[in-house]
Amino acid sequence: DVHTHYDAQVFWDGTLSPSPLHGVTTVIGGNCGFSIAPLSDDPTDGEYLMRMLSRVEGMPLDSLRTGVPWNWRTTAEYFDAVGPLLAINAGFKVGHSALRRVAMGDEATEREATDREVSAMSSLLRDGLTAGAMGFSSTWSVTHNDPEGRPVPSRLASREEILTLCSVLKEFPGTSLEMLAAAGGPTDDESKALLCDMSLAAGGRQVNWNVMQVTARNLQECLAKLDASTYAAERGAKVVALTVPMVIAARLSLASGFVLDAIPGWEEVMFLPPDDKKRVLSDPEERKRLNCLAQGDHPFRPLANWGAMTIFDTVAEENQSYAGRTVADIAAERSCDPFDALLDIALADDLLTSFGYSEVQASREDWEARVGIWRDGRAVIGASDAGAHLDLLATFNYPTRVLAEPVREHGLLSFEEAVYRMTAVQADLYGLVDRGRLSEGAYADLIIVDESVVASNPITLRPDLPGGAARLYAGASGIDDVLVAGTPVVTDGKFTDHRPGRVLRSGADSR
Repeated sequence: DVHTHYDAQVFWDGTLSPSPLHGVTTVIGGNCGFSIAPLSDDPTDGEYLMRMLSRVEGMPLDSLRTGVPWNWRTTAEYFDAVGPLLAINAGFKVGHSALRRVAMGDEATEREATDREVSAMSSLLRDGLTAGAMGFSSTWSVTHNDPEGRPVPSRLASREEILTLCSVLKEFPGTSLEMLAAAGGPTDDESKALLCDMSLAAGGRQVNWNVMQVTARNLQECLAKLDASTYAAERGAKVVALTVPMVIAARLSLASGFVLDAIPGWEEVMFLPPDDKKRVLSDPEERKRLNCLAQGDHPFRPLANWGAMTIFDTVAEENQSYAGRTVADIAAERSCDPFDALLDIALADDLLTSFGYSEVQASREDWEARVGIWRDGRAVIGASDAGAHLDLLATFNYPTRVLAEPVREHGLLSFEEAVYRMTAVQADLYGLVDRGRLSEGAYADLIIVDESVVASNPITLRPDLPGGAARLYAGASGIDDVLVAGTPVVTDGKFTDHRPGRVLRSGADSR
């Protein structure tokens, strides 16, 4: 799984659950610019990264404070700390926001870097790559804001800063790039050119972006986004899209405001203190203003179809009957506007209501469109975000869903091809040595699969995080045994105590 955020979870859960239950034996972390190394000697660095991760990656702050020691400084020290904990293999990129925080302190979220600060970041990145980091990651996505509502540090970076950091990778074989140049994908000339130039600055190394969600209906839009790969290839660069095999059914919350804060004009309200936010959301005139803004002409307009949303989880006793129902149905019952119904429910729940669009059952035509994209060569299956958005997303189960739905139910590709497109393709993208294929002399990272029954189990809320918070979780059927380096890490569908995983190091484990 080449796009995860298990960087923190490894300290309280070295199995990196639930990914191995779905057949994953290797993950790549440190994506989106959000690594948790390096750190400076200033203790506020760790505090800032904790709070940033709690906001942009949906990790409970109590879990990050109580479950992670934050006692390293360099990327090498971080690798030494996590190595003995791993049940499966993990490689990590160095994140741009962490680099900026060390080099610039509080000003990382306020301005562009000076030449001296860019030089300091380059040295820190070089140290991380020398320790074996798998590459460099960054983001310019408007959805990435810190707890104060400011852009995360990397969003303040100039184009020149990003390209200077990318150029460091030329010195290190087996490294690559990951970048969110725009929230909706590289659809504009600036984004295409940036991704291309990042690859060229790094000596032609691959740069991948996420996330592309494919349906029969939006297939032409997705193919248009892949033009970024063609544009890059024509110039000697390599740009690859990551595509998650299902449409993401995100669980939104007005308490966090994540994603909702990307609606133009909503950001100020979403970052208010809880009591102030509740006061604004209770005001009829403010409701009209916010709904008018949400219904405007902007990329996040699809979020504003309030009536079509489903209430997933509620808190207040009076709201218990609403779970699993659409907002439109509830609004009709209450004789009010859907937006008002949603806000009334959320306010009664102290804004903790989770809501969003239920995943629509994919049609055969949807799966045909997805399989076509997987075979395109400009896109790779990935982008699960596993380890992040713990109460928002549940896409960690994509391997078992691929084997169950397009393979077994629809017969659109063979079992062998599906496995290839979730193993060898990713290993080749990252240049991993002796992984991704079953061959003599390769690492014995194996799963035992019953292809007649393999599937994801239902998604549930599991309250097992440090501090008592819950996360979305699912086991699997049909994958009873998982081995890493020949050692069982899952037996009869349950985790063992073995920890044979290792930190993958660029230049040694990749080339």
